[in-house]
This record gives sequence, structure tokens and C-alpha cells, in this order.
Amino acid sequence: MDTQGSPNRSSTDIARSGPASNGVSTHNANGGVLESDSFQQPHFAAPGNEGSAVVGAVLQSDIAINTLLTRLKQSVASAREFAAFLKKRSTLEEEHAQGLKKLCKASHDSSRRSDNRQGSYVQHYNEVIGIHDRLADNGLQFSLSLHQMHEDLHDLATNIERGRKQWKQTGLSAEKRVQDSETLVEKAKAKYDALAEDYDRARTGDKQSGRVFGLKGPKSAAQHEEDLHRKMQAADSDYASRVQAAQTQRLELIGTQRPQAVKAILELINECDSGLTLQLQKFASFNEKLLLSNGLCVSPLKGQTANQAQPSLREVVFQINNAEDLNGYIASFSTKTGQRHAEIKYQPHPSLGPTQQLAPTDPRAQPDPSQANPPGGLRQISHSDQSQVPPSPQKQAGASDFAPLPHPSEQIYPESPHQTAFFPAGGGAAPPSLSHPQFSSPLYSQPPAPAAASHGDLSHPDLPPLRPVFGVSLDHLLKRDGSAIPLVVYQCLQAVELFGLEVEGIYRLSGSAPHVSKLKAIFDNDSSLVDFRDPESFFHDVNSVAGLLKQFFRDLPDPLLTHEHFQDFIEAARIEDDVTRRDSLHAIVNSLPDPNYATLRALTLHLHRVQEHSSANRMNAGNLAICFGPTLMGTGSNVADAGWQVRVIETILQNTYQIFDED
Repeated sequence: MDTQGSPNRSSTDIARSGPASNGVSTHNANGGVLESDSFQQPHFAAPGNEGSAVVGAVLQSDIAINTLLTRLKQSVASAREFAAFLKKRSTLEEEHAQGLKKLCKASHDSSRRSDNRQGSYVQHYNEVIGIHDRLADNGLQFSLSLHQMHEDLHDLATNIERGRKQWKQTGLSAEKRVQDSETLVEKAKAKYDALAEDYDRARTGDKQSGRVFGLKGPKSAAQHEEDLHRKMQAADSDYASRVQAAQTQRLELIGTQRPQAVKAILELINECDSGLTLQLQKFASFNEKLLLSNGLCVSPLKGQTANQAQPSLREVVFQINNAEDLNGYIASFSTKTGQRHAEIKYQPHPSLGPTQQLAPTDPRAQPDPSQANPPGGLRQISHSDQSQVPPSPQKQAGASDFAPLPHPSEQIYPESPHQTAFFPAGGGAAPPSLSHPQFSSPLYSQPPAPAAASHGDLSHPDLPPLRPVFGVSLDHLLKRDGSAIPLVVYQCLQAVELFGLEVEGIYRLSGSAPHVSKLKAIFDNDSSLVDFRDPESFFHDVNSVAGLLKQFFRDLPDPLLTHEHFQDFIEAARIEDDVTRRDSLHAIVNSLPDPNYATLRALTLHLHRVQEHSSANRMNAGNLAICFGPTLMGTGSNVADAGWQVRVIETILQNTYQIFDED
């Protein structure tokens, strides 16, 4: 048995050691494959770091393909991210350029309209627009370049990703086959070692033991040893063949498949990185080109014949000549001046005789009308000269029991922001009432009323708005006329208190629309020529005066209670407690601008007098609040706020003396 086992083991060992004699590989004791020093591994040059031993070792290892695939995936992701950036930047540049194009076209068309300046202004303004149009062209070209870069980079990333997937499958499949073959080698070696140990025990063990039972009956020790020897030889042959196959596959992987995959993946990485770098360089170049082109549009280089005819933006702007444009515009009307009128002289009729000829009036001896009457046609007086004022020849018999309201310009407005008073302060807590005369004569002399204002003739053409009142802010009227309360408000309040306190439905019933339109035109022409103490001046239609007053408040650019405090008033109106609601509204009213506060105070005191006559005019605080709520507060975005607007005005009217106390 020994002579039989030894030659077989020797032949098997020779078979296993045969490949090692050829200088390829040997096996260790555990059946592993040992690389021979005589085998030359392929050399890989690391990009940008040639001759690096560390990089070469990694590229020759089993993790080379996985490492390079991960790096290639990063390159593709970076390329796609920059491509997305280019696309968004291109879109932004295109939108900006298109918007600038539209703006230039609209500005160019607008500049040619007759209601804009002409002359050197429009000429050089169009040159400015032309410069911006060229800037828009540069932006469009830059946007197109970025879009093309995005397309190129996106295509590159797509192609690289396709190659990465292909080589991932090829390279990893080869690695997987080698790993599987080495796993089979390990299993064959384990089987071979187990049979060898059993055979060794059977060969050197106790031969006096009983017989070994097999499938075909009991076996002797010699038969059992022979059977194990045969199985060991079969396992040895299988182990040797699998080692040979694993060696062949590994040699093929190391010598051919892995180098090919590594080389291909490295080329894909280099291609992707180079393409991304190229697009970045182009992006930088296009940005420089855009800035340079825009700079040359705004300020061309001097000394070049091609650009000598193109002035810079600064030069174009400084070439605008305002004085020349103004003189040219005025001179264009020289043909429309007409002939100069002859001097106007007084020529008495011959029939009057020399004795009746009037001496010419010396204009220097006449008093200055501007000194006799203040702006507005009303004379300012102090309490010290009230007795020297002559009675008004136009005072109506029906108004003999009422003293006219003092003109707003007569009031003394303290420095405190809300010390503006419309009515003179009287003694006690109650405000002054117009039902008792305060002076024995009017406070001002009645100016001569124009025909349009003194007579109810509506056939006259519309008067030009020389000093408009409607649609003008209270702050502007205060600066222009010097009165915190507009004259139209003063006149309307005076007319209603003189002639409308007993009229049923005052401020609720609409007046005549033609009357309101005519009165509005008269005030917009020159409000100083209006005196509503004469009912003929408002066509004996006090409802039209009430409608004119509400029309004035509706036409204000900013409502009397202002848009700024609209929501504050609404929130205060929602308060259920009467005292708290009153105090909240009082605080908001005190924060109003000076002209708004003064006008609101005058109107509130007036409406309080109106509601005192509610038994005759049927207009209590609630009815007046319905009429003046949206008028004084404006229309909000929420229709449901209309009810709260009415509550705001009603609360103010019900607490007139608490909100507008003596101040």
C-alpha cells in the first residue's frame, strides 16, 4: 500500500508543481496562487502624476476598476451640474436681453410722441437707447453661446455615461469570473485535503479492527484503503484542474482584461474632465468678451477711425442742450403770435361835452386789490377791527339770523400738530354754534361775483382749471392756498348751515348733476370768486352743494382718513366696548396729518349741527355715517368693511366733543 500511495502522490505533486517550473505561478500550502517574480505586470501612467508608484499600485490592484468607475461617475456628475448652470444662466441672460430690447423699442416709440421734448434731447436720448439696444444684442449673443455650451456638455456627459456603463459591465464581469474560479479552487482543495487525511488514517491505522460495512456489504481494511486512495486521486485531479483554470483566468484578467478596462475608463475620465475644463475656459472667455463688448458700447476706444463716429454714453448725455431746446420750442410758435393790439384808451363820446369828460384814472392812485383782499377774495381781519368792516351789500334776507363762518385763513393754527381749529373756541365744554350771531356785520366784504357764479346760466362753456381744487391732495392745497381747510369745504359747510339745516334728506338726496359739474368747474377755475352766502351762486340748490362737498372728498387722491390708517380704523371699529372704541378712534384721529385733522374736525362739528336738526332733516348720526363712511375712508379691498366704515363715522359723530375737545 505504501509503494502504491507514494508514486501517486509524487505524480500529483509533479502535476501541481509543473506550471511553476515554467515561471508562471506556484501554490502555497493552503492552495493559494502565488505570483511569480518573473511575470511582468502592465504599467499604467497616472494622468498628471507620471511614474507615481502609489498610483500604479492602485491601478494594478483588484480595486482599480471600481475606483476608476467611481471617479468617472464624479466627473459625469460635475459635467451635468455645470451644464445645468449654463442652461439657467443662458435663460437669465436671454430674458434680460429680450426685456431690454422691448424697453428700448417702447422708449424709442414714446420719445417720438409730440407730448415729449424734442430738439437735442430726443436726438441724444435715442442715441442712449441705441447704446442699450447694442447691449441687448451682446446679451443675446452671450445667451446663445451659453446655450450651445450647455448642449455640448450635456451630450458629452451622456456619451461618457454610456461608456462608463459598458466598461463597468465588462470589467466587473471579468473580475467576477476570477473570483468565482478562485472560490471553486478553495472548495476543491478542502475536499482534497479531507480525503487525504482519511486515506492517511486508513493507511496507518489499526488493521485488527472489524470489517467496514459498505453499500454492497462489509469491506475489509485493504478494500477501504483502496477505495479512499481512488477517491483521493480523483479529488487531486479535480483540484489541479481548477487551480489551472483559475491561474489561466487570472493571468488573462491581469494581462489583458483589467488593463483594457483601466485604460478605457482612464480615457473616459480624461475626456470628460478635458471637456468640462474646455467649457469652463470658454465660459470665462465669453464673459470677458461680453464685458469688453459692453464696455466698448458704453465707452468706445479713442483714436480708432472705426469708432470715432461713436461717442461714449457720457458724451451723448452731456451733448443735451436744455437752453437751446427751450429756445427752439418757443421760437417755433413765432408764427402764431399775431399782430400786437393797439393801446387801449378812454375816449368819451362827443355828445357828453367837455364838462362831463371824466379825468383819466391814475393807476398809481388806486389801491392794490391784492392788499385789499387776501387770496380767495376774502378779507382777513382781526378782532380789533371787526367794527370797521362795512356790511355786505349781498347778504340775503333769509340768512339774517346766521353769522357767516370765519374764513380758514383767519384761524390761528398753533405749533402743536393737532391744535388746528376751524371754529373759534368758546367758553365752556360745548363747541360754538352757528345758530347765534357772533358779529354784527360780516367778517369780510363780499367780492364781486362773476356772472357764472352769480347767475344760474349753464350755457357758458367749461372754465379752464386755472387753480384746480378737485383731485388735489390736502397737503398740496395747504401749501398753495395757505389754509388747512380747503376753501371749497369752507364754502359748502357755510352754505349748508345757512340754507340746508332744515332741508329733509340733506347729504342723502342727490343734487342736480349739471349744477354740481358747473360748481366744480367754477372752483377749479378760481375758488376765490365763489361766495355761497348768496344762494344764486349755487342756483338755489343746496342739495347740489352737499353733493359737491361729497364729490370733493371722493376725488381726493388719498381719502380724508387716509389709506395708511384704513386698517387701523377698521380694527378699532370692531371693538365692542363703546368707550374703548371711542378712545381707539380718538388716538388714530390724532395721528392724522394736519390738513386732514383740521378738515375732519370742521366737517365733524358741522355734521354734529346737522344731526341736531334731525327732527326736521331726518338725518341722524347713523344716516350721516352711511352717507360719509366710504366717502371719507375710501373703498377697501374687502366689501365687508363697508359696515365697519359706517361704524367708524357714527362713533366719531356720537363722540364729537370728546374727540374734538377744546384744544
